[in-house]
Amino acid sequence: MTTSISTGVYLTHLLRQYGVELVFGIPGVHTVELYRGLTGSGIRHITPRHEQGAGFMADGYARASGKPGVCFIITGPGMTNITTAMGQAYGDSIPMLVISTVNAHGRMGSGEGWLHELPNQQALVSGVCAFSRTVNRPEELAGMLAQAFAVFNGARPRPVHIELPINVMLAEAGHLPMPEPMQLSRPGPAPAALAETARLLAGAARPVILAGGGAARAEIGRLAEAFDAPLVMTTNARGLLPPGHPLAVPLSPSLGSTRALIAGADVVLAIGTEFGLTDYDMNEDGGFALPGTLIRVDLDPVHMARGITPHLAIVSDAAGFAEALLPLAPAGPQKDGAARAARACKGRDDLPEAYLRDLNLLSLVRDTLPGVRMVGDSTQLTYAGNMNYEAAAPGTWFNSATGFGTLGYGLPAAIGAKLADDRPVVAISGDGGLQFSLSELASASEAQVPVVLLLHDNSGYGEIKSYMIARNIPTLGVDIYTPDLAKIASASGWHVERVTDVVQLPDFLREGAARSGPTMLIFGDDLRAQLPLD
Repeated sequence: MTTSISTGVYLTHLLRQYGVELVFGIPGVHTVELYRGLTGSGIRHITPRHEQGAGFMADGYARASGKPGVCFIITGPGMTNITTAMGQAYGDSIPMLVISTVNAHGRMGSGEGWLHELPNQQALVSGVCAFSRTVNRPEELAGMLAQAFAVFNGARPRPVHIELPINVMLAEAGHLPMPEPMQLSRPGPAPAALAETARLLAGAARPVILAGGGAARAEIGRLAEAFDAPLVMTTNARGLLPPGHPLAVPLSPSLGSTRALIAGADVVLAIGTEFGLTDYDMNEDGGFALPGTLIRVDLDPVHMARGITPHLAIVSDAAGFAEALLPLAPAGPQKDGAARAARACKGRDDLPEAYLRDLNLLSLVRDTLPGVRMVGDSTQLTYAGNMNYEAAAPGTWFNSATGFGTLGYGLPAAIGAKLADDRPVVAISGDGGLQFSLSELASASEAQVPVVLLLHDNSGYGEIKSYMIARNIPTLGVDIYTPDLAKIASASGWHVERVTDVVQLPDFLREGAARSGPTMLIFGDDLRAQLPLD
């Protein structure tokens, strides 16, 4: 006998089939049927206070876990709210499954003023996702989910949007099968291209490897050691080699010494990096040059045809490529990779004093909390970290200050990251950025997520103010009224400490990481001034 269930409940069963353990969403009258099947399903639901927060939480969860972050989003305003978060995830190639409702057939796009009606919801979000599809019949849902997970598991991972018209969500689906998820392998390198790569790298006098976020889960550090090649790690690849490794170059390729290293290479192997300008030409001065032979490895063949044309283009998963190339590395004498990496790393000395102090603050956090994952907003500490923070492991440093460049990301993304595993998580935010997602303080308390928020309070948009001053622009709109964030956090269930002496910080960090709920540590420019420059 067929059990009677709605398509909304059928969706929950399908998500469990794909191993989904967590959903972020805010219930509304158009989505409540999606919630009917959550009870007893084993899927935990987290309620943010804004759909943008839901998207940022899903983003942080995906980066930390390697699994897609899943959101249940209401028709219309819910979708307009989450598009900013989808834009950040799209820019950074983060898997996110956004499941929304849409007005029923005969109502959607009618212009008759139905609740939450948009002229074309799918068109609204299509620019920030790999695809957006409408489930017109219950029988289509399983296939669309299979396509979504094919993107997550086999192609360049990006957000996917699936919308269910309300009449379809309510439709009978008890007769539908429960298909097993498709087992999908990512593409690997062609043997001829692999052999040519090994030949070029083995014959190179000055090889360099460039790694982006697409390589963060691959054994790129072992490749660097095998070919004695300095490894330049962009923001989302930090930690592929640990701090102090002789081949590690955790210095932005927008800086002169890193650019000199790359320009002096005779062979460059670029893995999982799109050569985005926010990594390679942050100041938009056009100074990045790559005159040597370029081998480029990426999942996205279309993107390899943009910008710098490679000598050899290899469509492959980074992990599979590294695994296949390692046995082909020569067992010969070491070259001068460590010396070249050391010269590049001296570029740290040219950073502004404020950045050097901030980098020492970040190192203090890293060394105090072993294994810590730091999740940054677009704020001064994060900008400094993107220049030269030395992450201890891959996936332990990420933020919204590259690519799409959103504000309000740090806190909700850190909540999502903490839900993924047991690592200590420290969110980095400024008082201006935090006010974009201030309501998510309550979300962290409700979910009992023990994140530590390191909050730089300078009563305004300090980085933009400095930018305006440097260009002789009147500083209008940057000195903002800042409420008492400590009181707001306390009222939201947070433990709050003001850090005025840098000697206090390690104990505050350890105590915060050990609590069962969230902790806010507020500091000002006086604390930054106490940090060393070396």
